[in-house]
Amino acid sequence: IYSIYDLAHTNYYELKSRMGIIGAQLYAHAWGIDRSFLGETVKPRSKSIGNSQVLDRDYTKRSEIEIVIREMGDQVATRLRHANAKAQVISLWIGFSMGYVDEEGKSSFSQQMKVPPTHSSKEIIAILLRVFESHYTNQHVRNVGVNTGNLIYTDALQLDLFSEPEEQVKDVKVDQVVDTIRQKYGFKSVVRAVSVMEGGRAIARSSLVGGHAGGMGGLEEGENHGKKNT
Repeated sequence: IYSIYDLAHTNYYELKSRMGIIGAQLYAHAWGIDRSFLGETVKPRSKSIGNSQVLDRDYTKRSEIEIVIREMGDQVATRLRHANAKAQVISLWIGFSMGYVDEEGKSSFSQQMKVPPTHSSKEIIAILLRVFESHYTNQHVRNVGVNTGNLIYTDALQLDLFSEPEEQVKDVKVDQVVDTIRQKYGFKSVVRAVSVMEGGRAIARSSLVGGHAGGMGGLEEGENHGKKNT
């Protein structure tokens, strides 16, 4: 058998006897037949959810870089909730401008933190900013990446003993309301106020085709209908 034509015209029973079920599948595929059951529930196998972007220019102001990190943290947290997942590892990657090397001879830095399971926008943003604050020394930035790993899939709400329970429940409800609005009217229907400031990228990125390049592909059910700052 040297071609699909040969495979399609070989003896089916001999092929099956020699190769078992794989032989039967190959024969069917040669004739364009796929017996996969489309109604079967597909469980997500992703072990990480993240997003990265190349900025439209070099960012040299700490405040502007922090805006981008806040936006991306919110986007990734939204995707986690959409997947019914919580992250136990959160990573931040910062790539410097082309040709830029810092005092240590590095062109980028990355760091990750292990955290209690979370998909809270507020918590993920706070962790990312903490990592950024610990490693940023006024480098010129052109790339930003956020990743969450070691995911678990659960609906359970795990309260932090060191924070007010009422405040934690309130944050969860806020995320749920924002997610509902975004799914119906588009991601940029509700954005953080910092996104309209100099350096903000979330609004422009969410306007790209399907939101895919902005890291929001598959989250929006309807068309975008304006913008509300929160």
